[in-house]
Amino acid sequence: MDRIPFGISRLDGLIDGGAPPGSVVLLAGEAGAGSREFLYTSAVMNGLAQAGEELFDLHYGDVGDGARLPEEVHYISFTGEEDQLREEIGLSMDSELAEAGLEPVRFESLSRQYFHVSPVPRSWYAGETPDIKNLRKRHEEREGLLSALGNALSERAPNSLVVVDSLSDLVGAVGEELSWSDITYLVSGIQKAAHQWQGLILLHVNHETLTDVELGQLVEACSGTLRFQWETGGSTRARTLVVKQFRGVLSQIEAENIVQFETDLGQAGFDISDVRKIR
Repeated sequence: MDRIPFGISRLDGLIDGGAPPGSVVLLAGEAGAGSREFLYTSAVMNGLAQAGEELFDLHYGDVGDGARLPEEVHYISFTGEEDQLREEIGLSMDSELAEAGLEPVRFESLSRQYFHVSPVPRSWYAGETPDIKNLRKRHEEREGLLSALGNALSERAPNSLVVVDSLSDLVGAVGEELSWSDITYLVSGIQKAAHQWQGLILLHVNHETLTDVELGQLVEACSGTLRFQWETGGSTRARTLVVKQFRGVLSQIEAENIVQFETDLGQAGFDISDVRKIR
């Protein structure tokens, strides 16, 4: 079976090259525990591979025999614009590495649809003067946001890596215009379509914005979940990664008795620094 690299060299090496095609993977993390950096590194490293950069060989190495690179790399954000996102990613790792890796990445911002029905002044996100008429039809506009995301995925996801940043923005919008069931239906629909797309979709969420039940529903809707968390031991704190469930991947990790990954954030972005096994 072909695999699509996450772009995290040591992780990909342990799971036969990456994720199975058609995977929708939830990146659920505590604030600062590395989930967002995982997202950034995945986009940058796969972008470097697309660009044929020597930096890819230096920081990632060879792609596994059972892996195939995504044809394209896409970054979809509900609230951020391309310039802002490029700057944020550049601050999370070596700026030269980030700039080279992001060159082939195609950004899509849904901020107009997201903020359109909010009290946020239109000039803040659209560069235009406020228009009171554009604050009407709130329910229809929220549906328009989810439709815009669906259309963006339908166009970009086939055979590609797509990162969606972040479901927490949708969670924060739950209320009169958007229900929690809308989000779960959306994720379930993405998983169903992903089987046809045969790419890899990463969905980021800060699990602290969710209840245990809500997190469980998202985990159930996705083919895989990576949990990023802080662990305290003595006087030190460590970032850790746990594979909570992942069809076609978790069995490999369990066969190696791997229970947890210790992680680190460096000049090349997110990395695995140690593998904890059952002793």
